[in-house]
Amino acid sequence: MKGISHPAHSPSAVTTLAQAHGMPLATPTVTDVYRAHRDFVWASLQRMGVRDADLPDQFQEVFIVVHRRLDSFEGRSAMTTWLFGICLRVAAGYRRKGCNKREVCISDDELSRRESPALGPEQRASQQESRALAQRVLDAMDIAKRAVLVMFEIEELSCEEISRSLGVPVGTVYSRLHAARAQFESLHQSFEPRTERRTR
Repeated sequence: MKGISHPAHSPSAVTTLAQAHGMPLATPTVTDVYRAHRDFVWASLQRMGVRDADLPDQFQEVFIVVHRRLDSFEGRSAMTTWLFGICLRVAAGYRRKGCNKREVCISDDELSRRESPALGPEQRASQQESRALAQRVLDAMDIAKRAVLVMFEIEELSCEEISRSLGVPVGTVYSRLHAARAQFESLHQSFEPRTERRTR
């Protein structure tokens, strides 16, 4: 993704320096938030199941909300935590409108690279069915749990990295991940074809 922000120039880093020197804190502008956290917002919406074709519109919706509510941000939590909450509400509204259709959350190119070239047609078909089932389960999950599960299981971020990204304690990440795995397993069992369950 283009435009990766630099942590050294982020509002949180500026805040830390200002506090260290006893300087008054300046309220970040929408432009500041956009430059520092656009990648985080884009990725968060993806993790919550917003389809690629709809990402630009939902991304814009998040920053419309940021523009309206930035004055209410008091800095009691990390900016990413505040933004994550906005992304959750935007993604929930998107889901309620029925925009969320089944879509593989990893690109076709990435999936092709992960598949073994030695797989036969039946094995490839089986993998595709498994991915379709997994996607159906993800689409049915609570979007906050889905986001943490995708970050850990698919993007392979550590709990410490997720903690820093969301601005929450590592213990909170562990508890959310545990709850997400339990929900995924429960939904997977309910969606799994009965014939496949009987053969176990």
